[in-house]
Amino acid sequence: MSAPNAPGLAGHQQEQFLQVLSRDDAEAAFMAALGPRPLGAEEVALEALLGRVLARDIAAPVDAPPFDRAVVDGFALRAADLFEASEAEPVRLRLNPEVIHCGTAPALPVAPGTATPIATGGPIPRGADAVVMIEHTEPEGDGIAVARAVAPGSFIGFAGSDIARGQTLLRRGVVIGAREVAMLAAVGLDRAPVWRKPRVAVLSTGDELVRPGDPLRPAGVYDSNGPVIAAALAENGCEAVHLGAIPDDEAQLTEAVRAAFAAHDALILSGGTSKGAGDLTTRVIAGLGAPGIVAHGVALKPGKPLCLAVCDGKPVAVLPGFPTSAMFTLHEMVAPVLRIMAGLPPRGAARIEAVLPLRLGSELGRTEFAMVALTEGPEGAVAHPVGKGSGAVTAFAQADGFLTVPALVDSLAAGTRAEVTLFGVGVAAPRLAVIGSHCVGLDAVVGRLAGQGMTARILATGSQGGLAALARRECDIAPIHLFDPATDSFNTPYLADGMRLIPGWRRMQGLVFRAGDARLAGKGVAEALAALLADPEAIMVNRNQGAGTRVLIDRLLAGARPQGYWNQPNSHNAVAAAVAQGRADWGVAIRPAAEALGLGFLPVAEEHYDFAVWQDPRDAAALEAFEAALAQSRDELHALGFDPR
Repeated sequence: MSAPNAPGLAGHQQEQFLQVLSRDDAEAAFMAALGPRPLGAEEVALEALLGRVLARDIAAPVDAPPFDRAVVDGFALRAADLFEASEAEPVRLRLNPEVIHCGTAPALPVAPGTATPIATGGPIPRGADAVVMIEHTEPEGDGIAVARAVAPGSFIGFAGSDIARGQTLLRRGVVIGAREVAMLAAVGLDRAPVWRKPRVAVLSTGDELVRPGDPLRPAGVYDSNGPVIAAALAENGCEAVHLGAIPDDEAQLTEAVRAAFAAHDALILSGGTSKGAGDLTTRVIAGLGAPGIVAHGVALKPGKPLCLAVCDGKPVAVLPGFPTSAMFTLHEMVAPVLRIMAGLPPRGAARIEAVLPLRLGSELGRTEFAMVALTEGPEGAVAHPVGKGSGAVTAFAQADGFLTVPALVDSLAAGTRAEVTLFGVGVAAPRLAVIGSHCVGLDAVVGRLAGQGMTARILATGSQGGLAALARRECDIAPIHLFDPATDSFNTPYLADGMRLIPGWRRMQGLVFRAGDARLAGKGVAEALAALLADPEAIMVNRNQGAGTRVLIDRLLAGARPQGYWNQPNSHNAVAAAVAQGRADWGVAIRPAAEALGLGFLPVAEEHYDFAVWQDPRDAAALEAFEAALAQSRDELHALGFDPR
């Protein structure tokens, strides 16, 4: 990249997006310009050390234990006195007139033929070289009888046997946990030198952003990036300072960015990396110091608009505004630098191999990260892409990890065995995998299972997608609501040999519309539909292919393709929201989704929402638990507007 420290050229490149770097080139440029290293050490008290990174080796200043001590309750004695002891001829020892407890310094030596009572942890008195357990003795007058020999050193913890004075106790770079705190305390250390945490300012940018907790204004969205970036920074050894959201106003943005940059070790902004508002953000960043912007535009998907800069020795990053893009670019490109500054080692990623059930397309020339959710298939783990787009927040909650599609590959074929990088070391496939049509009633049933400690995952793919996954044995339950005109029945005709149906509930599908719409209010379905299709200004919102509701819609339309037909969200709630917000005038959804937003509802058809399963399930006990939870959820389902059968 030519002359990134020349403000005019840097701004020109940014505004025109002329130079998109590969992932590796962008990382190399960022590292070379910054030369990251730990920020310096500070002494921190023992009670505040958890999670901190040790800045230098720690040698033990004392022995641990600091003296020879008994490890059982018994008697301190000389082993030589018991060499000839046996059951037939026990040896009698006279007791010394003291009892040694923890914290009691011995006052009397142990002479030949004597023993001193001692408790666990008590210091061994002079002259004694062994301890006999109290269970192996019998009281006898003013002494004890011992019927077995003991070896020198028996039941004694010698000074320094755990930690020796001068021994390296902890090494530089270790992340201090509870065990490390215990080791420091055991040798009397009440503080330790640790690397200073980088203080990282987090700013969100955008006119549309609303602080969580405030009322959501029209066309506004809540700022989810700021809190999640701050949390991710804390996970990577930083002290995150979330400074809120700044509108796309040059004066306000310039003032906020410069103040944040001056008071912190690093600066991260989210939003405003693409053309338009992004030109403003990167102009402000380019003026913070040399060398300035080193990469703007990286061949990543998601995350192409990423902007990386180094200004007067501090890292500055402008992450894309969409949550998925922001998190991937943070973890992939920015967090490694901050971990070095925090003195942390590179994050070790747990990986497993999994099978792709369907073809996964990609864009040539860009390294793509595809989030996946895991289930258990006949040949091991199965990775289902969680394809909600870079603007989705919930994708992270549903996904177990991600797989990487190289820049020179345009797709991964169905059946490909791919390496999945897990989001956590404890990630595992759920006990129950539920793939198919989604319903809020299903959330109630699975919530009851969760309360019983049963893990279950729901992936909404539509009824037909669920049946396909069940046929491949990649899930345990496929929720479906498919009508078969030939038999005038729901669901059963679609089951393959070896499958059975668990009856769920009935729910009413209907036309949803804004209250007062004269084209639908007070009319029958046929009359209302005719009025809508006759009006070229009427905009519908459809459903995704493979959904049972889509089958119903296509049957109602009988080949018509009204305006909005190709707008295909994948949930009833999304349909209701589109109508409520005026982006569409009508759609088909279930009654609870319409009622939740105060919409009009014109009943079309009662449908059966049931669960297809195998007669020989992978986990019979888990499936029995699901059926029990279903039966126990009748009242909740009624309250939601469904009719359990």
